[in-house]
Amino acid sequence: MDLLIPEIGLIFWHTVSFLILLFLLGKFAWKPVLKAIKEREENIQNALDSAEKAKLEMARLTNENEQLLKEARVERDNILKEAKELKDKIVADAKTEAQESGKKILEQAKREIEEQKNKALAEVKNQVSSLSLDIARKVLTKEFEDQSKQDAFVSDLLKDVKLN
Repeated sequence: MDLLIPEIGLIFWHTVSFLILLFLLGKFAWKPVLKAIKEREENIQNALDSAEKAKLEMARLTNENEQLLKEARVERDNILKEAKELKDKIVADAKTEAQESGKKILEQAKREIEEQKNKALAEVKNQVSSLSLDIARKVLTKEFEDQSKQDAFVSDLLKDVKLN
């Protein structure tokens, strides 16, 4: 039972040692512990602030990226539209040029055909006149073999000619 009832001296020394311990802890341990807790609190707050800033920056960058994508899509659409217009113009120009070239080729072919036709007609005329002259020469040669026929022909010609 003696153990359950403390004596005054024991209580006094326990109280003194507790107060000394409390004093030493307050002087040497509480300040660094409180300082560490405060630093930890500040670090957590700084991390939260940085996270909020990063979140805001991410939102800003996301909006900026969406805007850039919209602008890129508009620019792409404009480029495609211009390319289509250019293609249509090139096709139209090529058609026009092909039609003009075809017309020129047809006109050139018609001129060449006309020239060939004229050359052929001239050649035929030359051959006809040459044949006519050969036939006339042969007919006249045959006709004038006889001297009396020649004299009669000359006298007929002289009748037609009137002397001045």
